Amino acid sequence: MESKKNPEADLELRKSSLRWMGVMAAMAFVLVSFEWKWFDLQVEGLGDYKSDLLEEEVIPVSFQQPPPPQQQQTVLEIVEDDEEIEEELAMEDMEVDEDTEIEFIEEVEEEFVEEEIFTIVQDMPSFPGGDAAMLSYLGKNIKYPNVAKESGIQGTVYVTFVVEKDGSVSNVKVLRGIGGGCDEEAIRVVKSMPRWTPGKQRGKPVKVQYNLPCRFVLQG
Repeated sequence: MESKKNPEADLELRKSSLRWMGVMAAMAFVLVSFEWKWFDLQVEGLGDYKSDLLEEEVIPVSFQQPPPPQQQQTVLEIVEDDEEIEEELAMEDMEVDEDTEIEFIEEVEEEFVEEEIFTIVQDMPSFPGGDAAMLSYLGKNIKYPNVAKESGIQGTVYVTFVVEKDGSVSNVKVLRGIGGGCDEEAIRVVKSMPRWTPGKQRGKPVKVQYNLPCRFVLQG
């Protein structure tokens, strides 16, 4: 029995057209493969990246005012000058012969002449009010030292001093003492004396050396 085929279902009739369609599809696929570009996206340190879309990160832009310009400092460099500067001394040419006289100027040093201290003058210095007033002054102002009292020391202390031109007393010293604090007490009292009438020589005040005995006597 001969089978009957539908002419539309017969593949032999469409074989040539299907072949051309397959060839065209293969050529199109090859062309698309050559034109297609593959990109490998690798992001380090972010793990697996699963999104196909990359979002652009918005970085805020900050505007900073530029720093003020630095002032240039002048640096002075000190350089040692090794060159020696020779001073040129202008000297006058002088012709010297046997007849030329050379004058030497000798500098005279002023000698300090200490004023003379007299021991005896025409008018001897005097205590204000005379000798009686001086003895009264010594009796009232001399205080007997306790050490001298306890030790039974008594006697005369000889004091020397200078009566200046203005009557003041200076250079008070002990010529002969007795100890026990009496020497120091005699010096203290003489230094505290009022101004004397100065001594005079030929009518002019002069310095005069004066010796004074101070007696220390214990009263029973």
